[in-house]
Amino acid sequence: MKIGVISLGCAKNQVDTERMLGLLGRFGYTFTPNAQEAQVLIVNTCGFIDPAKEESINTILEMAQYKQTGACQVLVATGCLTERYRQELQEALPEIDIMLGVREYERLPGLLARKLNLPQPEGSVQLFERLLTTPAYRAYLRTGDGCNNRCTYCAIPLIRGNLSSEPMESLLKEARRLRDGGVTELTLIAQDTSGYGKDLYGKPMLIPLLKELNAMEGLTWVRVLYTYPDTVNEELLDTLMEGEKLIPYLDIPLQHIDDDILKRMHRRGSEAYVRGLLDYLYKNYPDFTLRTTMMVGFPGETEAQYQRLLAFLRDYPFDRVGAFAFSPEEGTAAALMGDQVPDEVKQRRLRELMEQQGPISKKRNERWLGRESELLIEELTPTRAIGRTPREAPDVDGTVSIPRKSYHAIGEYEPIRFTQAGRYDMKGESL
Repeated sequence: MKIGVISLGCAKNQVDTERMLGLLGRFGYTFTPNAQEAQVLIVNTCGFIDPAKEESINTILEMAQYKQTGACQVLVATGCLTERYRQELQEALPEIDIMLGVREYERLPGLLARKLNLPQPEGSVQLFERLLTTPAYRAYLRTGDGCNNRCTYCAIPLIRGNLSSEPMESLLKEARRLRDGGVTELTLIAQDTSGYGKDLYGKPMLIPLLKELNAMEGLTWVRVLYTYPDTVNEELLDTLMEGEKLIPYLDIPLQHIDDDILKRMHRRGSEAYVRGLLDYLYKNYPDFTLRTTMMVGFPGETEAQYQRLLAFLRDYPFDRVGAFAFSPEEGTAAALMGDQVPDEVKQRRLRELMEQQGPISKKRNERWLGRESELLIEELTPTRAIGRTPREAPDVDGTVSIPRKSYHAIGEYEPIRFTQAGRYDMKGESL
């Protein structure tokens, strides 16, 4: 039996997809990228914001067509959307044959066997080894699931529940297994990576985990995404800067900088704390790569508070900024707040913020012109080798390209010198 999978949403969801594929592979299913020939089609949905919900529903309907035009016998929907809206989806989308939430994947082999009239699986059904959907040389390492932060705009705790960290020995075992399979770049992810271990060990344990990974032979790059402001401190910055394999790259989604807005968002980490942290970083580690995410149009955001956010981004330049307009999510406190900002105002603020950020990102990139780095090659065209340096995280940042040489190969690291800088992408040359 062949399985086709569409994984929507974030990299954290992608890890669930890989675990599902690994599990089904143990029971004789094979993966195909061709939806036309798959007897089983799985859509791992996202339910974070309205556009993601719409994409999930449209993808389910698109895959359902292969019951008539392809080989599909069973359509499966899993993930965040089905976790939260199971009853509604069962009524609205009878095309779905199997529906599972985010903690039910172990049931899938048995349910598929029943639908396909196959023998029921024997033995223990567990999620452990993953079938990577990333290139063989890189993988995500998810340190945990769920979140305790309870931001007023966020539905993640309603879907994923409280923080549930993976034991450190399990993470190190998985890291070794990935390394032994050829992975050289690990990217740590979770809803709150810098809070890793608080539920298991009574305190954040990201730094000890990073030190263990830094000492692991065979890895080249270890990167951290999705840190939370109040658990990022100078010790973590020092650790990222000093570790030979640790990437000096900070992804810290701030969402806003105005203290009143942060309180309404139920975000910890004040403006003063963030400015102090960044002052320390700019002074001691000017080459550190900074990424953040900002939200505009949160309920009650005044024009003055929005302008304060723009001024902060001018005063404290980030290499990468992602931004989005507030979306009222069902079941969240922010959806019920008064003073909702009109959509046209939210979109105008979003557009202005990104227009301001473009030249800032370009200027940050220009600081690297003439300097050397290491390029992980991910794509080869007839004339260019394209990839990422330590300054670009997978799937979210730009790329760096160099003239192609005959010896270039995907998954290998090439010493380069930067020669051109744009807002997002850069060019270089081999050394």
